[in-house]
Amino acid sequence: MLIHLEKNQDFKSLVKEGVTLVDFYATRCGPCKMLAPQLEQLAEKRQDINVIKIDVDQHEELAAEFNIRVVPTLILFKDGANINVSSGFKTAAALENLVNTAF
Repeated sequence: MLIHLEKNQDFKSLVKEGVTLVDFYATRCGPCKMLAPQLEQLAEKRQDINVIKIDVDQHEELAAEFNIRVVPTLILFKDGANINVSSGFKTAAALENLVNTAF
């Protein structure tokens, strides 16, 4: 499932169970725009994970909490625990490999 985090949503409740891939992005970021369709395809293909997209300009406090300095930054969570952080554009195969580390 692909989720675009809204201001009123509780981030921690979204990542507390199962496997979640979080994409910290910016609308002005070229690599972020190239990554977006890859993440959409991953979310459709992998029903066993959630993908959350977080605009760093709309969620500055959350970006600061996770020390996001570069976009795109992907953080993989398993049952609420941060298990992997990766920055930069990823191919579909690299995204699949990243997610598979949680299983």
